[in-house]
Amino acid sequence: MQQRFPLKPLCLLVLQALACHATASASAAEVAVSAATSAAAAAAPASVDSSLAAAVLSPMQTVEITGRGQSRQVQNINKADLADALPGTSALKVLEKLPGVNFQSADPFGAYEWSTRFSVRGFSQNQLGFTLDGVPLGDMSYGNNNGLHISRAISSENIGSVSVSQGAGALATASTSNLGGTVQFFTLAPSDERGLTFAQTFGSDSTSRTFARVDTGLLNGVAKAYLSGTRQRTDKTKGVGGQNQDQLNSRFVFNFGDNSLTGFLNYSDRREVDYQDVSLEMVKRLGSQWDNYEGDWQRAVNAATGKFSGAVNSLDDAYYSAGGLRKDTLGGLSLNLNFSSNVALHTTAYHHDNEGQGHWYTPYVATNASNPISLRTTEYSIGRDGVTSDLSWEIGAHTVNFGVWGERSNHTASRNYYGVTGPADTMVFLSKPFRTDWKQNFITTTSQYYLQDSFSAMDGKLKINAGFKGMDVAIKATNLVGSRAAGELSAEKSFLPQVGFNYAISKDDEVFASASKNLRAFQPGVSGPFSQTQAAFDAGVAKLKPETSVNLDLGYRFKRADIQGSLAVYNARFDDRQLSVATCAGIVGCPSTLVNVGKIDTRGVEAIAVWKLSRELSWFNSATFNDSKYKSDYMDGKNLVAVSGKQVVDAPRVLFNTEASYDNAGWFARLGAKYTGKRYYTYLNDGGVPSFWLANLSAGYKLKSVGMLKDLTLQANVTNLFDKQYISSIGTNGFQASDTTGTAQTLLTGAPRQVFISLNGKL
Repeated sequence: MQQRFPLKPLCLLVLQALACHATASASAAEVAVSAATSAAAAAAPASVDSSLAAAVLSPMQTVEITGRGQSRQVQNINKADLADALPGTSALKVLEKLPGVNFQSADPFGAYEWSTRFSVRGFSQNQLGFTLDGVPLGDMSYGNNNGLHISRAISSENIGSVSVSQGAGALATASTSNLGGTVQFFTLAPSDERGLTFAQTFGSDSTSRTFARVDTGLLNGVAKAYLSGTRQRTDKTKGVGGQNQDQLNSRFVFNFGDNSLTGFLNYSDRREVDYQDVSLEMVKRLGSQWDNYEGDWQRAVNAATGKFSGAVNSLDDAYYSAGGLRKDTLGGLSLNLNFSSNVALHTTAYHHDNEGQGHWYTPYVATNASNPISLRTTEYSIGRDGVTSDLSWEIGAHTVNFGVWGERSNHTASRNYYGVTGPADTMVFLSKPFRTDWKQNFITTTSQYYLQDSFSAMDGKLKINAGFKGMDVAIKATNLVGSRAAGELSAEKSFLPQVGFNYAISKDDEVFASASKNLRAFQPGVSGPFSQTQAAFDAGVAKLKPETSVNLDLGYRFKRADIQGSLAVYNARFDDRQLSVATCAGIVGCPSTLVNVGKIDTRGVEAIAVWKLSRELSWFNSATFNDSKYKSDYMDGKNLVAVSGKQVVDAPRVLFNTEASYDNAGWFARLGAKYTGKRYYTYLNDGGVPSFWLANLSAGYKLKSVGMLKDLTLQANVTNLFDKQYISSIGTNGFQASDTTGTAQTLLTGAPRQVFISLNGKL
């Protein structure tokens, strides 16, 4: 039976396809050196059992770095890492300790979406893939057209684990954007025990976060469920305004025989007041604590008419206020069927509904002759439905996986203006604008499939996986108001191969390698090809090509009594990279210019190690050297922009993370620090922000049981421990070709030191 299965032809087909591309993109020597760290997590359960998670809540349980047996670089963040983070912290921020990962945000929680920047090995957030229990989250970017951010998809307390693949994502990942890796989130399953879990946090800037979850426990031995609610209120760290969120999460599991039916329904209502985007010149002139005028309406009116005060000298130094509103409902049903001991089928049907508005008080459009300010909005809606289905079949030494994913997304975006009469609470959904600049509708139909064979040989020492995926993503854009582009655009590829192996040198040492080719579909919405004028779209659509990448990884894992770790090298060739170049101040909202900058080459080294220095003390370290460079110049209108040989924007060359963990007799603590190297926000590398160190501390005591209360834990979190002043997010208003004067208003300063106290437990 093993001989009849066509493993060899499939592996050869995959290898040949990758070899052809690799030969064109790098020399044989480069491939050997760069065939680096493998990527994404292998198949994981749709949710993580809460009883299992409870068993790993010790702070000494740290990130799983080995990914034993995997042919790709895989790291798993468990519940302990998530629990030690500041409650309400985005699960993305917890991942910043991993090699290759660069995360930035202007708030201490990492949940302020306008500022969130997440990249892996130089691939930006919109070039990665994200899923929650297999349900696609899109690229989780601001103003998303086909998904939502993890902070809105589920409360952080309900996440059981996170699996990160720095290179080639797992073939089964439901994503059309994963050029450079995947992040897979898994929720905690309902507990077998009935009870109430609670957590309360207070801290800096009037922060108050309340979380409560009720578990039914196992009913009649077949069903269990939970319902949780979260309420978070916090002021900004500077300026005026809050960043608030309310969430409801629910989940049930019904077991019948060896099969199960799982259902979930999550709701989020998030309203966040924005920080003012700044430039390097503004920080020098106005200080790092500079923000919008909210609270001083007359100063905003004066500035709108050119009457500046203090050190202000520009209409764009500040606006009255800005903010983002998002309401999301995400629900679905998952059916797990075990037809036999070696054949299983997992199918999930889901629906996501989103309503969003981004508010910006603008001095460029007047409400009327007596009021020079109006409220400008970008308004979004998403309605998407989809199905994923995965079949697993074990045939002797082979495990064959086949899956399909289909989705239809209905997305509408518009730019509107509303009249204002003075200072008021406008953090509500508005309607009936007095002016609409543009409005577009996008129907996106996605079809994806994959086939993979995993084979074990040499008494299990050698594991080989080979397979491919195909996708077809078609967009139909309709222009409803204005002059933005309409038309149809599709990205299709029927054979995107992936192959990898893992060889166990001994029970504690193994080598692994993987190679994959990926494609990113075109994006509708605010900054995609259809954000151009119709004339620009028509002129360039024939030459428009979807972005593609080839990732090569090679690595070594080891495990000893007191140390475990891995070392990996990688190479990636990125073709037809599309850059959206800002053409005016962000608030003005000019049509962007989309340019193809051709090839990008990325090479790097990643290392990770954990020492268990004693029973109570462990020491975690990760280091990354990443070299991502543009390999082609591009034309910006009639001008040549000579970016060949320049570093990729927002891709630091050096990242280093160190963290010490202590756990003894109920006391626990984590002290960590991360170094982020210099980052560029201009394609010509004449505009950049300096490197910096940032330290964080968490510490607490487990009170055990007090009366009816169980597992009580009192915890303190200090973010930015040494109160470092630094630039966090870059490219918030897009990247530019050049900024020799330091006036590009596309940066955000980091949050100052913040202190929080949390109490959590069970009833």
